[in-house]
Amino acid sequence: MEIAPLVQSLKGKLIVSVQAYPGEPLRHPETMAQMAEACEQGGCAAIRCQGLSDIAAIKGRVEIPVIGLWKEGHEGVYITPTLRHAIACVNAGADIVALDATDRPRPDGRTFAETVRDLRAQCETLVMADCMTIEDIRNAVEVGCDIVSTTLSHNKPAIQTTMDEGPDIALLQEATHEFPGLPIVCEGHVHTPADAKAAKDAGAWAVVVGTGITHPTSLTKWFRAAMEA
Repeated sequence: MEIAPLVQSLKGKLIVSVQAYPGEPLRHPETMAQMAEACEQGGCAAIRCQGLSDIAAIKGRVEIPVIGLWKEGHEGVYITPTLRHAIACVNAGADIVALDATDRPRPDGRTFAETVRDLRAQCETLVMADCMTIEDIRNAVEVGCDIVSTTLSHNKPAIQTTMDEGPDIALLQEATHEFPGLPIVCEGHVHTPADAKAAKDAGAWAVVVGTGITHPTSLTKWFRAAMEA
C-alpha cells in the first residue's frame, strides 16, 4: 500500500475533531472555524469536521488538512452514508473524506467497497475508513483506503457524561500488529493527554481527539460529576 504524502505528514501527530451537535450553542460554521483555528495554533496536524458548511468554513480558515464527513441520521450508517454525501464533502473542500466502513446497509444500496470505488472514479480525494471491528479494518485495507480508524469501535453516542472509559487500545493493537506500517488511526474516547499517549505508544499512526478538547458541554459535565461524587 502506497502512503500518500498528506497521510505521511500525519504520522505521530494529533488530529482534532471539531464538531457541535444539533441544538448546541456552538453549532455554527463560523464558531467551528474559530475553534479549528485555535486548535491549529495549539499544534494539531489536521482537523476533522462534519457538515458541508463547517467543512467550507474551516477549510477557509486553517492551513492544515481537513478531514470532512457528513452525518445524516442517528442510527445505522450515518457518517457520510452515500456516494452523494462523499462527493459533496470533496466539493466543500475536504482533503480527506471519512466514511462509515462497516458492512451495514447504506441508503443508496452501495457496499462500502463500491462507494470507495465510485468516489475515486469521480473525485481526486483521500479516503478515511471509520471502522467498528477488526473485520471492518481488514476490509478497508483490502479496498485500499488511505487511512483506517477505530472511530466506531465503541458503537456509542459521541457525547459522554463520563471520562472513565478510554480508547479501544485492544482493537488498535490487533490492527497495528496485523497491518504493521499502515496508517491505523486511534479515534474514540480519547479524553485525556494520557489516553492520547497510550494510543500512540500502542502503535497508532495518529490520534484523533474530539470531545476532550472541543466539547465544553461534556467537559463541564465531567468536572461537575467529579465534584459531586
